[in-house]
This record gives sequence, structure tokens and C-alpha cells, in this order.
Amino acid sequence: MENQTFDLSKTKFLKDIDYPRDIKKLKLTDLRELSGEIRELLMDTISKIGGHLGASLGVVELTLALHYVFDTPTDKLIWDVGHQAYIHKILTGRKEALKTIRQKGGISGFLKRSESEYDVFGAGHATTSLSAALGIATARDYQKKNYKVVAIIGDGSMTGGMAYEAMNNIGLLKKDLIVVLNDNKMSIAPNVWSVQNYFNDFMLNESYNRIRNKIWYLTGKVDKKNSDRLRAVAAKIEGGIKGVLTPGMLFEALGFRYFGPVNGHNVVNLVKMFDEIKKISGPVLVHVFTQKGKGPDYAPSHFQKLHALNPFDKTTGIEIKKTNVPSYTKIFGEALTELAKKNEKIIGVTAAMPDGTGLNILQKELPGRYYDVGIAEQHAVTFCAGIATEGYTPVVAIYSTFLQRAFDQIVHDVALQKLSVVFVLDRGGLVGADGPTHHGQFDLTYLRLIPNMVIMAPKDECELRNMLYTATLYKKGPIAIRYPRGNALGVEIRDFEKLEIGKSETVKTGSDIALLAIGNMVNYCEQAAEILSKKGIEAEVINARFVKPLDREMLNDVLAGFSKVITLEDNTILGGFGSAVAEFAVQHGFKTDILLHGLPDKFIEHGKPEELYEDLRLDGKGIAEVAFEFLHKLKIKC
Repeated sequence: MENQTFDLSKTKFLKDIDYPRDIKKLKLTDLRELSGEIRELLMDTISKIGGHLGASLGVVELTLALHYVFDTPTDKLIWDVGHQAYIHKILTGRKEALKTIRQKGGISGFLKRSESEYDVFGAGHATTSLSAALGIATARDYQKKNYKVVAIIGDGSMTGGMAYEAMNNIGLLKKDLIVVLNDNKMSIAPNVWSVQNYFNDFMLNESYNRIRNKIWYLTGKVDKKNSDRLRAVAAKIEGGIKGVLTPGMLFEALGFRYFGPVNGHNVVNLVKMFDEIKKISGPVLVHVFTQKGKGPDYAPSHFQKLHALNPFDKTTGIEIKKTNVPSYTKIFGEALTELAKKNEKIIGVTAAMPDGTGLNILQKELPGRYYDVGIAEQHAVTFCAGIATEGYTPVVAIYSTFLQRAFDQIVHDVALQKLSVVFVLDRGGLVGADGPTHHGQFDLTYLRLIPNMVIMAPKDECELRNMLYTATLYKKGPIAIRYPRGNALGVEIRDFEKLEIGKSETVKTGSDIALLAIGNMVNYCEQAAEILSKKGIEAEVINARFVKPLDREMLNDVLAGFSKVITLEDNTILGGFGSAVAEFAVQHGFKTDILLHGLPDKFIEHGKPEELYEDLRLDGKGIAEVAFEFLHKLKIKC
């Protein structure tokens, strides 16, 4: 693939494709060339702006076949994990808008009902498609309407328990519904679906294939008439063996008609198959094999097959780096591995995100103390609870937005029993391009309300290391650390230091106003203090470090010593760090004027983090303006 800009106007077919009705005008065999054009457009666009590439490269033919056969949007396509759906977006009126994907004001990187009538159900988190599809099919039947409902699940979503809960219910209700299992052997990391692994081992078994090929060869030695008949019988026998020894047995037991496995890159055969399958009533499951990252030669060895990328050179796959400062994710992964080498009781656990959480470093260095449980956050938490009962220190690393899915397990299985599980929440605050489905804007709130929970947030990478060290030594119950996505600040890394639980630090003294900040906001507050100083306002900046427990001694001093206090957090104001400070002030009779500044009570759209923080006045300049207005009761621009 040449490293030059893709010219859409010079394509044979894609230039004239805007909606599914345009695809239907093509000959079936034309879809092969159209598939190649779509891959080139996708590679060219995402290499410039970044995005979820691998899964969509793998479903080009599958997406074309579905829109070619089914009458969308009347027929409903429900996609699991929306990063499979870039091709779907290209084919449903958003081809030109693809260059804006995941950028401020542009289209979403996930499915979004408000964006298109073809986006039947919003999908940012995995394993939701089957439940949603069953709900849609049930509503269809109440209305006595006649349309097809197709759920496309894959890219690891079958590792999540919610999928099996839905499949069980689908089988019981026997609704007219088609499930397409897009099996690419991957989620974000290599798949940990044990059923699939058994299936692959069986199909690749040398003895099985030797016997199969021998039978095929011998049946071909007889005359043509009998040869065809014998081979038909052999094929039926083979199908029976597969039914007993492959996932077909599982799906059939759950009440599905099972078809597959089939090649997900043969678009002609896919169209023919779906043409027949759409005539079948009741639950049907089609098992499709695809290759994640299909297209570029470097995909198989490249960062989890091109799952999610920053801008890169499309000829080599090499990321175009803008800084040499390591990410918080890498800092955490290296620190955990360093601690685990010293403490054999430390065990790392993640839910299908080894690279995304930094646990791939532990996986490489100490594979015996690393576990990836698949897209199964609930299981991950209770699994860690079990480990903790035996005196070990499980460190479960899950994105803030995904840990929401395990809220009950945190409450019931960990906190209630005062088990020493360390929760590490990457992507706290505003994550940027992935938008509202991935922003970690609620974690301080949903964790703070849980008894026995300790919550920390570091101001920089050195403090992150110290918090992790402190957490692994804490044996009184669960403890959580949350930090932002992206590069750290570049401060000097020093030896581990144990922190005092619930103790803050003053990073700048002042006399006019106090800025109480947590985590990512401390650095912005230091910037704001510099701006305010130039206006003759001296702001005290305090790094709270802990949301729970609060530093009561510090709060007593600040609330008694300042008439104006602002709390700052990149978490929803409702129930967050600021709320905790305000509650403390009320409970202890302080009359201090307190302003809570953080994320508003709404979902924040996608865009670069710096753009979003600026819009919300949570960057240095914005905080300075808010502080000045709070002091002088007027609107200004610093």
C-alpha cells in the first residue's frame, strides 16, 4: 500500500456509494473490488487521525454482505462494541464525515442513535448487542411488524457473561432473530474464550485433518456418481462430528440454529448465505471467521492487530510520536512489575486490556502472576476478591468507564468483606476522542459512596508510583487509584515512598483564595495560580491526594483560614470530591464560601482532552478565570 493520499474520486465503485441502496445496484461480484476500495479509504483516513482500525478492517466484507442482503434501516443491524462499525458508518451516509471521526464536532467513533437512523442501538461498551436485539425483536412482535433483527457480536464480546444471559433468554423466547458471531480470535488482546480455543484446536488437529483428507481422497477414487454421493454422506458425518465437538453444540443447546463456521472475507458466499438465512424463523447463529486488521502486511504483529491507534505511517504502521514522555499507563505497568518482583503476593488482573492498562509488562516479565479474564469485569472483581481471601494482593486494572459494570461486585464481594483488593482505574477524567461512553467522569462518585473504600488520585507519575506502593501495603480493605489517559508530566522518578493514608500536601502557599485539587487538576491549578499571581491574587494550591478519607486537619485549617475556597476535579460535581468537602464544611459548621468546580451534570462529547478541558474551564486559564470571578463576582477573561 503506497504512502499517498487515497483519492476517492478515482475509485471505480466507492465514489458512488453513499447509502445501502447504492450497494444493491452493484453486481454481486463487484463487492470484491468495493471491499478493497473501502479498506484503502479506511487505512488512509485513520492513519492521519487515529482511531479503532483493526476490527473494522476485519469486517469489510461482512458489513457489505449484511447491508446488501438486508433492507436497512427497516431491518435492524445491532452492532456490539462500536469500533467494529466504521464500515457501517461509511455505507450509511457518513463516508465524507469519516475524516472527522472522534474529533471535536465530528462523528462518534461508536454507534450513536442521534447520529443516524442506521445506528439502531448505541454501543461503546461490549456485550450489549444480544440483549438489545432481543428487546427490539420483542417490541417488533408487540407491534406486529415484519422486519429482521440482526445482532453482530464479536471482537471478544463473547467472553462477557451478559452475552450468555441474553442467549439463554433468546433461546427460551424463540424470537425471530439472527446473531452473527464475528470470530476474529481477538478482543483488544488475544481472545480468552475457552470454547473458541477448543474449537480451533480441534479443527487444526493433525489427526482429524489427516483422516478427513484421506476420506475425501478415497471417495474421489470411485466413479463420479457414487463419488458425489459418498462425499455428500461424508460431509454430513463431518457436520455431525462438528456439532458434537464444536461450539455448534453449545449454541444448539441454547436454542439456536447454528451455521458455520464460514469465511468472513468471501463476500459473495456471505451474501448467498444471508439470503437463505433470512428466510429462517426463530433464533439463528452464524459463526463467521474474520481476520482482525486484515489488509496491511504488518497487522498480525502490530499492537494487538491495529486495535486502537494514534496517527501512524500507513506503510509501516509506526506511530507518529509527539513526545518522549511515557504515559501514565506505562508508568503504572512498570511500577507494578517492579513491586511484584519484590513481593510474591502481588497478582495482576485485567479484563481484556493488557496493553491498555499496562499489565502487558507484568505479563511479559512475570506471566505466572498475570491474568486476563476477558471482557468480564464483574468476574474480574469477584475473582480478585477470592484471591484476597487467601492473603494475596490482587491488583485489578480496569478503565474507569468499564469498572462501572462491576459496581455490585465492588460493593458486595469486596468492600462488604473488607478484602484488600487494589483497584487501578486508567482513563480517569476526560479521555478525549472516545467520548461519553469512555470518559471516566463518575468514578470518584461511585467509589466514594462505598463504605471501607480508600480513594487516591496522583498529581504526577512519581506520586502514582507511591500510591501504588502504598496500596499494595494497605491491608484494611479495598483501595483505589485513578489517573488520566495520556502522557505523564515528565517529573523525576524516585524510589518508592509510602504515603500516609488521608494526608494531603500543600504545593503552593497563598492568602487570598484556596484551590483544593485532586489528581489531574493539581497541575492545572498550579498554572492558574501563576496567572492569578500576575493579577495580584495569591492562591494557595493543595493537592488533596485522597478523596476518601479526606485530610480533616487540612480542611479545618483551610476552611477556617480562607473565606473563598474552590474544589477542582475532573469528575462529575454530583457526589464527587467537591461534594465531600462541602459535606465536611456543613457537618462542622463552617460558613466558608465554597465553589465546586468540575464536570457538569451531563455527558461530555468527544474531542481532544485539551479542547474539552478548555471548554469546561478546567484548564489553567479557565480555572484562573473562575477563581477571579468567584473573588470579584464578575465575568472576565484572563
